[in-house]
Amino acid sequence: MAELKPARVFEQFARINQIPRPSKHEEQMIAYLKEFGRKRGLETLVDETGNVIIRKPASKGYEQRAVTVLQSHMDMVCDKLVDVDFDFHKDAIQTYVEGDWLHAKGTTLGADDGIGVAIELALLDSDDLEHGPIECVFTRDEETGLTGAFGMKAGFMTGDYLINLDSEDEGQIFVSCAGGINTTATFRFEREKAPERHFFIEASLKGLNGGHSGDDIEKKRANAIKLMARFLYMQQEKLDLRLAQWNSGKMHNAIPRDGKIVFAVPADRKEQVRADWNVFTSEVEDEFHVTDKNMVWNMESAEAQTVMPKTVSVGLIRAVQAMDNGVLAMCQDEALASMVETSSNVASVQSSEGEVVVVTSQRSNVMSNLRNMADSVKAVFQLAGADVVQNDGYPAWKMNPNSKLVKVTVDAYRKLFGKEPQVKGIHAGLECGLFSEKYPHLDMVSFGPTLRCVHTPDERLSIPTVQMVWDHLLEILKNIPAKQ
Repeated sequence: MAELKPARVFEQFARINQIPRPSKHEEQMIAYLKEFGRKRGLETLVDETGNVIIRKPASKGYEQRAVTVLQSHMDMVCDKLVDVDFDFHKDAIQTYVEGDWLHAKGTTLGADDGIGVAIELALLDSDDLEHGPIECVFTRDEETGLTGAFGMKAGFMTGDYLINLDSEDEGQIFVSCAGGINTTATFRFEREKAPERHFFIEASLKGLNGGHSGDDIEKKRANAIKLMARFLYMQQEKLDLRLAQWNSGKMHNAIPRDGKIVFAVPADRKEQVRADWNVFTSEVEDEFHVTDKNMVWNMESAEAQTVMPKTVSVGLIRAVQAMDNGVLAMCQDEALASMVETSSNVASVQSSEGEVVVVTSQRSNVMSNLRNMADSVKAVFQLAGADVVQNDGYPAWKMNPNSKLVKVTVDAYRKLFGKEPQVKGIHAGLECGLFSEKYPHLDMVSFGPTLRCVHTPDERLSIPTVQMVWDHLLEILKNIPAKQ
């Protein structure tokens, strides 16, 4: 990364990628940020949740400008290829450049939102830039529940304007985001022996694109859990299928890319099951021939083992088959008509000795529809006999039609690049929703460099767009209005 531009940003990104920072395990990153501020003589505070704020005074001539908050999250999604030996709690991310893109070797890159952190640190580390007073805020545990933003108390930030650096498409300025709820269903049981003369089969799928369950949900990508459910449901309707294992998906906010099931069927039907599998996989490959071209399917015999009770197996398969998944509604507001309004995603299924846990997420920028969608998913699992819990969720961020910051941001982009940016909403959740509740006066925007395949080992960062975002941010800071 030594030769990448802007050098001061990529220098910081290289440093923080040496620091393990899985969600809920950001202690080393918090310590690094505290020391970073202390060494530069900047006011640095850590709240009781673990969020860090570093304040930098205005440069000469900008003392009367309003305080601007720059905000990013310090944690990262940790995912890797199955054959890669890597410990996210100890090992440094290994990066490489391919064309105009920065990649990681077999793991997530951490640019979501490490590049936002790096931009903030580069600004704090520079003494030749023009800006009013700034507060650089680094929240923890954004990826697994927004707990840093949830735990932040009013008064921690003092700014009038906030720029969130956690978006993934350069040239797009986000002014609204969806709210979200996680719905988790647990099936509990005592295992039993499979019926006599049953044959065990292991089936697996890998190679799907997956992606972010908010930002990528409208791209019609295959969901490994839903595909497995489809096959299991069809077989269950025809024969005495007994499910033993079902494991797929890792993160609550990702579209699952792979999965494995183990099940038993009457021995005299095993060849028909294999024939059905071949037909099913061929049809699915054709169904997703544009979005998921690299599916890898496998079916083989498996060792005999205990199985779930039939009532549990039937209920689980029916529930996953029945639950809504994907885009459910588009926004009705004309200004945001191209944005997904409401969606649902089944994110993971994990079986163990005595239970199966299914994690799903629902999103909407209309809070009443969010509750309705979450309750619909809850009801499906309740009908199947599961214990269902939902988290408190997080609120949507509503567009401010009179935003001064949006005007400054758009004008700066137009001046620098001679074209109009897109002003839009995002279906993913941003911490701006929570900030809007605790700091209702805040005028906010969100933007960032281009990222692709976030939350997967294919995550990559567009190098030229980092320079564009850096230049854009500096131009905005020079034009922040005077404090009132």
